[in-house]
Amino acid sequence: MLEFLWLSFLACLVLTGIHVYLGLHVLARGVIFVDLALAQVAALGITIAFLAGHPIQSEAAYWYALAFTVAGAGLFSLTRVHRGAIPQEAIIGIVYAVSAALTVLVVDRAPQGAEHIKQLLVGSILTVTPGDVGRLALLYALLGALHAAIRRPLLEISFEPDGAAARGRAVRWWDFAFYLTFGVVVTSSVRVAGVLLVFSYLIVPAAVGALLSGSVTGRLAIGWAVGAIVSTLGLWASFAWDLPTGAAVVATFGAFMAAVACVFGFQALARGVRKRGWEALRGVAIVASAAVGLAGLLLVAFPRMDHHWLDWIEEAAPSVERVFLTPAERQAWRDSREALERGTAELRRLKTLEVDVQWGRAKLTPEEQERLRQFLASRGEITAGDRFVLKTLRSRARERQRVWLGLPLLILGAVAAGLLASRASRRAPAR
Repeated sequence: MLEFLWLSFLACLVLTGIHVYLGLHVLARGVIFVDLALAQVAALGITIAFLAGHPIQSEAAYWYALAFTVAGAGLFSLTRVHRGAIPQEAIIGIVYAVSAALTVLVVDRAPQGAEHIKQLLVGSILTVTPGDVGRLALLYALLGALHAAIRRPLLEISFEPDGAAARGRAVRWWDFAFYLTFGVVVTSSVRVAGVLLVFSYLIVPAAVGALLSGSVTGRLAIGWAVGAIVSTLGLWASFAWDLPTGAAVVATFGAFMAAVACVFGFQALARGVRKRGWEALRGVAIVASAAVGLAGLLLVAFPRMDHHWLDWIEEAAPSVERVFLTPAERQAWRDSREALERGTAELRRLKTLEVDVQWGRAKLTPEEQERLRQFLASRGEITAGDRFVLKTLRSRARERQRVWLGLPLLILGAVAAGLLASRASRRAPAR
């Protein structure tokens, strides 16, 4: 794994270093989507360069993107100072929407437009070269040194805007300096990582740092640690499951943020239990009861829709499904299940071999590769047939479960939610 992804990992660390610091400013200013808007403006510049005949990774495309981003930075610095009836966040949203629409219109005139949009969204961080990483590291080191030199007015404007204005800070020009350097970073990052990954590196680590620390130094340290951990996990997931690298890292950022939110939610519940006892869990119990009743209602009304909760239960305990099948259907279920397990294991082995060939870990002749491709296709069709049989049997079971499982769940959930809610209303103090 290290042999193929170490350069991508270094690129992720370089992105983490500068984006976490800028993300602290973005969160403090309340302009959460400014990065996404500037990234989309840079993507528009790259798209126009692409339509003009310049490759996406060319120097000409970079300067096109930088010119568009500088214009966007100037606009955002002006709208921050001149506050009117329209908030700056609305301006940012308008710039993003218009830039995205113009990108689509321009791409419509370019060959391979769909592939171009995909690359702009998720980037090509898997194919970075040592030169790319070195140039990014040098550029971001220079910009980081510049921000260290002017950190006092920028931090004051971001974290204490009223105090900075009262003390006569040249807010407009310092804002323009911030957005200009910010635009240079975004322009350079979008070419390598894509719009979505750049936004994730900017917001998620800084947001986690803001949740866990009150100081700028503490937020930086936590954000850098989060960026490094998520980069490692995302790249590993991309390698292990053969996923697009940029999208895998972005999804890992989302999963990490969800995990942090769950931890804070459990902590809040625990504090409530310590303070008010089990009464603090009444709201959770009402929601859970209502969810049970809703699940039963949907099973009764729409037995053929996707009931994922029931699928998970049946995967863990297959007897929950088999008990609602006839003897002949149970035998067909067992045969299809065994055939599917064998076919899935064989497909997994062959797909692993195919990935090894793609990554150069195994060698096959062109004839052997073609035979492997054909065998994968035929085995996939057989496996799909087994899945269809199991799906048909599951539909028959659902028709019987709607009465014997869905109706009791509906009654149980509705009664429990009603009793809990009525007790809560009786305990509420009268106004």
